Amino acid sequence: MTPEDLAAAIAQAVDQALAAGQLSVGLDTEVVVERPKNREHGDYATNTAMRLAKANARSPRDIAQQLADRLRAVDGIEAVEIAGPGFLNIRLAAAAQGALVRTIAERGSDYGRTETLAGQTINLEYVSANPVGPVHIGHARWAAVGDSLARLIVATGATVVREYYFNDAGAQIDRFAASLDAVARGEPIPEDGYRGDYIVDVAAEVIKANPELLDEPREKTLEVFAHDGIELMFTAIRKSLSDFGVAFDVYFNEREMHASGAVEATVQKLREAGHVYEADGAVWLRTTDFGDDKDRVIVRSDGRPTYFCADLAYYVDKRERGADKVVILLGADHHGYVGRMRSLVSGLGENPDETLEIIIGQLVNIRGGKMSKRAGNLLTLEELVEAIGVDAARYALVRSSMDTTIDLDLDLWASQTSDNPVFYVQYAHARIASLLRNGAELGFPLPDLADIQLELLNHEKESELLGALGEFPRIVAAAAQFRAPHRVARYLEELAGTYHRFYDACRILPHGDAEPAPEMAPRLWLCEATRLVLANGLALLGVRAPERM
Repeated sequence: MTPEDLAAAIAQAVDQALAAGQLSVGLDTEVVVERPKNREHGDYATNTAMRLAKANARSPRDIAQQLADRLRAVDGIEAVEIAGPGFLNIRLAAAAQGALVRTIAERGSDYGRTETLAGQTINLEYVSANPVGPVHIGHARWAAVGDSLARLIVATGATVVREYYFNDAGAQIDRFAASLDAVARGEPIPEDGYRGDYIVDVAAEVIKANPELLDEPREKTLEVFAHDGIELMFTAIRKSLSDFGVAFDVYFNEREMHASGAVEATVQKLREAGHVYEADGAVWLRTTDFGDDKDRVIVRSDGRPTYFCADLAYYVDKRERGADKVVILLGADHHGYVGRMRSLVSGLGENPDETLEIIIGQLVNIRGGKMSKRAGNLLTLEELVEAIGVDAARYALVRSSMDTTIDLDLDLWASQTSDNPVFYVQYAHARIASLLRNGAELGFPLPDLADIQLELLNHEKESELLGALGEFPRIVAAAAQFRAPHRVARYLEELAGTYHRFYDACRILPHGDAEPAPEMAPRLWLCEATRLVLANGLALLGVRAPERM
C-alpha cells in the first residue's frame, strides 16, 4: 500500500461518514498523510479528523473514532490508533508495506511521476545570458536549477517549454564589439569594455575569418565584430550548456520581437485598456493602480521602448504561444523587477498570481580549487565542470534552496568520499548494482517477482526503507509545485543513508555454502526497488546513476 493508496482510503472513510450522516461537511483539500518522526507511533499519521472538526462542530477525537472504525476494516491496515487531540496513527500489515516493492518494480522509471500538474503548459525561462561572455558560475546555477525544475514539472504531468532569451543589439553589444576591436588592434580595452582571455580568443577567430577586417572603416569593423563575435559566443554558450546536459526548446531573440511589431502592439493593448498616459514627451503606464510605488515609462521621449515594455511584449508573446503560466528564473540583482513586472501584467487585465511567477535566486561563492582568468575574475561553467565534473556541479548547484547563497567548496565536491553528497548518493546506487551482480554470479539472480513473499519484509530497517521509498512521489510533486528541486537532492541523501542502515542490519546474500534464508528473495527486490528510486531521483536532477564506482 502506497501513501497515495492510504490517502485514498482515508478520503473514502470520510465519504462513508458523510453518507451515514456522521459528518455534515467533507474535506475541501487533499488528505495529508505523513511519516511520523517516532516510528513507534505507526507507519503513517494523518490530521484529517482535526481538519474536519471545526466545519462539523465536532470534537476531533469523535471524528477520529468514526474514521478509525472504518479504516480498521481496510485490507492492508493492521492497526489504527487515536493520539493527542485527534491524530490518527496507522500501522500497515507487512504484506501491504511490502507490496510497494511490486509497485516500484512494475512502474520502473515511471515511479515517482504523478499527474498533479496535468493539463498545464508552463513556459520556463532560465539562464538567458546575453552573448557577450562565457556562461559563468551564476548562470550555471540557473542552468542546473532550471533544467531540473523542467524535468520535475514534466514528471508531474505538465507540458514545459524551456526558453532562453537573449539580445544581440544595444549598449552591451556595442561595448563587446569595441572590446574585440581594441584587442585586435593592440589598443587598450575601453574602460567600460569586456575583459578576459575569451575576448582575445574571439577577436582572433573573427580576424582569422576576415583577414582584411582591420583595413575597413571603423564603423564596418565594429559591425563585423558585433555580428561574428556574437555568433561565436552564442555557439560556445550553447555548447557549454549542452555539455552540461542543458538544452532549450526555444532560443528567443529580443531584436526579432521589436522587428515584428510585437512591442508596439503591446503598447496599443495597454492604451486600449486605459492605463496609458503621456507626459514629458514619454508614454507612461499607471502601474501605481496595481501597487507599484510609481508609474513607469514604457516608451521614452525619443520613441524607444523601455526594457520593461519589451519584457511585457515578451510575456504577451509567451502567453499567445500557449503558456498558462510564465515562470522566469532571475539572479539576486533583480528584486525590484518583480513588483514592476506584476504591475505591467495587471495592466493587461491578467492576474499575475495565476499567470506569472518570477523566482529570484542568490549568488554562488567559490572556495578551493584553482580558477583561471578566462572570463576575467569569474569562474566559467567549463572551468567548473573541469574542476569537479558535470554530476557534482549539477548536484551542488541544485542541492540548496534557490533563495540561499551557496558556498561551493570545489575540493569537497571533487572528492570521492561520503562527505561529498553526490558521491554518497551515487555510491548507494552503485553498491546496490554491485550486490545484484554478485548475487547473479553466485546463482541468486532476482527471482520472479510474482513468487516473492513480500510479507517477510517485516524487519524494522526494512520497514524504514519501505517508508522512505513510499515518500518519493510526494517529494517529486512537492518539489515541482514549490519550485524546489533541492528537496529531491536532500531526499536522495536521506534514502541513501536509510539504505546503508538496512544493508548493515539485514543480511541479503547467504554466507559461503549456507542455504539462502526465506527473506533473501524479497530483500533482493527491496534492493532493486531502492536502486530504481535512486536512479529516478538522480535523473530528475540530470545526474548519472552509475553501476560501478
